[in-house]
Amino acid sequence: MIVITGATGNVGSELVRVLAAAGERVTAVSRRAPEHALPAGVRHHRADLADPESLRPALEGAEALFLLVAGEDPRGVLDLARSAGVRRVVLLSSLGAGTRPELYAHPAAFEEAVRDAGLEWTILRSGGLHSNAFAWAESVRTHRTAAAPFGDVGLPTVDPADVAEVAAVVLRGAGHAGAVYDLTGPVLTTPRERAGAIAGAIGEPVRFVEQSPGEARAQMLAFMPEPAVEGTLSILGAPLAAELAVSPAVERILGRAPRPFAAWADRTAPAFR
Repeated sequence: MIVITGATGNVGSELVRVLAAAGERVTAVSRRAPEHALPAGVRHHRADLADPESLRPALEGAEALFLLVAGEDPRGVLDLARSAGVRRVVLLSSLGAGTRPELYAHPAAFEEAVRDAGLEWTILRSGGLHSNAFAWAESVRTHRTAAAPFGDVGLPTVDPADVAEVAAVVLRGAGHAGAVYDLTGPVLTTPRERAGAIAGAIGEPVRFVEQSPGEARAQMLAFMPEPAVEGTLSILGAPLAAELAVSPAVERILGRAPRPFAAWADRTAPAFR
């Protein structure tokens, strides 16, 4: 059995679907009940990574765990997993944990805990997700605008479905123990270009609005802790060479190129109409 934490998120929900379609026994873990029906045969368990003990019933009989960076006690979660018989853990971390560990201390701490857990481990360091553009959904629907800072700075954002498919391969297959994979999309795109791709997907103009860094910081602080905001703004505004690099990992693991942002926009166009 494979336990998926964050099972209702952009990556986790797709990972549950992929594993279920492959015939795996899956337990989907989330803090809230799923809004949509889970695939046939998938068991749901309500738990919060902030309370590791709440995971105990989900972990009994599991062989592998897909772990999000959430809560403050990764070692407690991993101790429970090991005692329940879990042999393999795949952590969804952030590219920033490798490039700016001083600003991404939270995922960096999870990575350290995973390495120390005495389990077979793999770390997936995701770049920014295409699905972060869902933050524009309401403004695009109501005003046909999309606001972001650093409108002409490109980054190789990645499709959450590609991250999920990579995770499914790593959770089920051999040869990935002790590996750290950087996951990116196929090309650099700017916020302005991503707004244009959404416009193309919905067939209507979308006006890009350039925010100041201060405006973006104030908006982000409403739902992100300050260190995460500072790290995010640093990458968005002044990316390092490693943050601009297009990684070969998705193509090497999946045997196909990663999906571009425009394909994600076409697939999710109803959210912006």
